[in-house]
Amino acid sequence: METQLIIGVMGGGSASTADIQAAYQLGALIAKQGWMLLNGGRNAGIMEASAKGARDHGGITVGILPDDTARRASRFIQIPILTGMGDARNYINVLTSHIVVACPGGAGTISEIALALKNNKQVILMNFDTGEIFDGYRTKGLLYAVNTPEEVIDTINSLIG
Repeated sequence: METQLIIGVMGGGSASTADIQAAYQLGALIAKQGWMLLNGGRNAGIMEASAKGARDHGGITVGILPDDTARRASRFIQIPILTGMGDARNYINVLTSHIVVACPGGAGTISEIALALKNNKQVILMNFDTGEIFDGYRTKGLLYAVNTPEEVIDTINSLIG
């Protein structure tokens, strides 16, 4: 049985209008590829926008929620996973994802990037400058930086080629 590709989309609960629009477009493009979108599941920021983009275009969405209730879940998440784990749920986010896309965010997003790289997951930074801290992973073929949702899709296709 072939496993469906799961693309983790990580990013801040609060984001600029441009980043929200890019996350929506990214979710739409993931759905159009027939891939599953996984994110932090909340009804805010990058999570809400990417899930909405995927749902609006017929995609499947999974949300790994920090809470033990779905009270803060995005209505665009079809499969809410309640963890009651708070930020520890970030580990589930990255281990379940085949490839992680990091959109602009804060410490939570940075922790997801670090956990993904430490676990040899490929990470694509979309319009998100993390400075030099993760540069060693670029040479290992684990970290990529792009500017647009279309470039994310092109990069994923080249990785799964």
